[in-house]
Amino acid sequence: MKARFLDPSEVARAYRDPLSWVSLAVDLMPVIAVFAFGWGATPLVALYWLENLVIGAFTIFRMIGTALASFGSLAMALFMVPFFFFHYGMFCFVHGMFIRAFAAGEDGGAFEPVSLIQWAVGTAPEMLWFVASIIVISALYYVFDFLLRGEYKTSSPPAEMFSPYGRIVTLHIAILLGAGVAFSLNEPLAGVLLLIFIRVVFGMFLTVQRRRKRDARVGAAASVVDDDA
Repeated sequence: MKARFLDPSEVARAYRDPLSWVSLAVDLMPVIAVFAFGWGATPLVALYWLENLVIGAFTIFRMIGTALASFGSLAMALFMVPFFFFHYGMFCFVHGMFIRAFAAGEDGGAFEPVSLIQWAVGTAPEMLWFVASIIVISALYYVFDFLLRGEYKTSSPPAEMFSPYGRIVTLHIAILLGAGVAFSLNEPLAGVLLLIFIRVVFGMFLTVQRRRKRDARVGAAASVVDDDA
C-alpha cells in the first residue's frame, strides 16, 4: 500500500522523537520573526535561502561521512563533493539572485556569492540568530541520525548529493504562491504567512520521511537477524 503524503498516525509516531519537536520549533520561528520583529517577505525568503546554504554544507559532511562505512564511499565522495559544491553552489547562487530581485525589487546587484550572502544576512538585524538555530538543528540531525544511529551505513554519496534539491524547488513554489496571494489580495502578511505555512508542512513531511527511513533500517536489521538465526 502506497504511503500517504502525511498520515496522522505516522505524524504522531514521528513526533514521539524530541528532536522532531525541536525541528518543528525551528520551522515555526519565522512566525516570531514576523510578529515580534516585523519581518516581511524579504528577510523571510533570505532566511530560507541561507537555510539552503546550511543544508548544502551538511550535505557535504554527510557525503564525506559515508566513508565511515566503506573505502569505496570515500573514493566516490572525493569525486562527487567538488561536483556537488559547484553544481549546488551555482544552483543556490542563481536562486539567490532570483529571490533578491523578486523579493527586494532590485536588479540583482553584484554577481558575487559573498555580496549575495551579505545581502541576505543584512535583511534583518536578527538574521544571524535564526541562521544559528538552523545550524544547530542540522548539526543535531547529523550527530544523532547520521552518526549515532548509523544512517551513514545505509547511505551513499549519490543519495546524499541529490537530497537537498527538493527543498529548493519547494521554496520556489512557496515564493510564487505567497507572492500571488500578497498581490492578488493586496495583503502582504497573508503571503508571508502562506510562505511559512508551506515551509512548515514541508518540514513535517521531512520529519515523517525521517521516521520512515528509521523504521526501514530497523526492519532491515531485524530481517538480517532472522536470516542468521
